[in-house]
Amino acid sequence: MADSELHSRIAQGRRAVLAQTDLLHEGFGRVASQWKTDGTRVTAVDLAISENIMRAVQAEFDDDFFSEELTLASGPVPLTKRFAWVLDPIDGTNNFVTGLAHCAISLALLDAGEPVYGFVYDLSRRTLIEGGPGFGVSDGERRTEVVQTVPDPQSLIGFHSPYDRNFARHAAVLAENFKIRALGSSTLHLAYVATGALAGVVDHNVKIWDIAAAVALLRGAGGEIAFLNGEQLPLRHFDLHMGRIFYVAGNAAMTTRLRQLMACGSQDVGQT
Repeated sequence: MADSELHSRIAQGRRAVLAQTDLLHEGFGRVASQWKTDGTRVTAVDLAISENIMRAVQAEFDDDFFSEELTLASGPVPLTKRFAWVLDPIDGTNNFVTGLAHCAISLALLDAGEPVYGFVYDLSRRTLIEGGPGFGVSDGERRTEVVQTVPDPQSLIGFHSPYDRNFARHAAVLAENFKIRALGSSTLHLAYVATGALAGVVDHNVKIWDIAAAVALLRGAGGEIAFLNGEQLPLRHFDLHMGRIFYVAGNAAMTTRLRQLMACGSQDVGQT
């Protein structure tokens, strides 16, 4: 996997993301937004970052490139090349617009549909988190790995605000067993598991562009992800209208424990 084609793309991906950080900071808390038909926000900064990163990548490589903001197809678009890039120009746009610092640029490099390297620029800490399987993970200058301890009541778990009130039971189950953090950025929840800041994450409100880069980070840091509503990888098609992904992640013990708790929570939901 660690061949020259992959290394050259990693270097270009890093340059492409870092070239957009000034633009991200300049627009933070200052830019106007519009609501899209799917109920999410978009800004001129989202569009500019998408266009700039796509231009930088395509200037060097004849790869598939997909962005939440640039893909115009009304249906699934197949991956046709060995390498593909999946971009979320700003994950946490609500935070970005309102001046809450937990937001990020998220760029994933896929090889045969699997995330093999991820770049997550964390605006709140002005830090690039990068890495993937076989490469390890760097949080700025610091090498990181997932939390190695077994789950306990002090473990910090990232949890997205439920889009469906039926999932509120999952929050209750998590609160009974762990400490919950809700940051407003799905990318950062999973990336922070890779850096060891969070012990695990539960989410049921994401699309593949929200987590593709962070999946590579998680796996590179020794973590596991379990998709609870159908396998999502390898990615064969990019679809803006895909269904929401429900997953848990952490070290092996945490992932197993979260799967158990979500199964119990789902049973409780079904009984109400």
